Amino acid sequence: MNRAELIEAMASETNTTKTACEEWLNAFISTVEKNIKKNDGVRLVGFGTFTVSKRKSRMGRNPQTGETIKIPARTVPVFRPGNQLKARVSK
Repeated sequence: MNRAELIEAMASETNTTKTACEEWLNAFISTVEKNIKKNDGVRLVGFGTFTVSKRKSRMGRNPQTGETIKIPARTVPVFRPGNQLKARVSK
């Protein structure tokens, strides 16, 4: 499902316009981005948690040349699904 399909599904589920659903989705994404950038995260009980994780620098290999390279440390966004979501998906 892509973004347009998600907006269409939300609109039909809530009996509202696609424009309103797109605004809600944009607001949700913006809020999540701002909070994880501040290291606050977003917890939706039963659905999951959006947080950030710090990866340490490490050594890797260039698969084409076999040369050893250093992969720098970085911060990445993470989503951890909640128990209810896990249960629904595993059925």
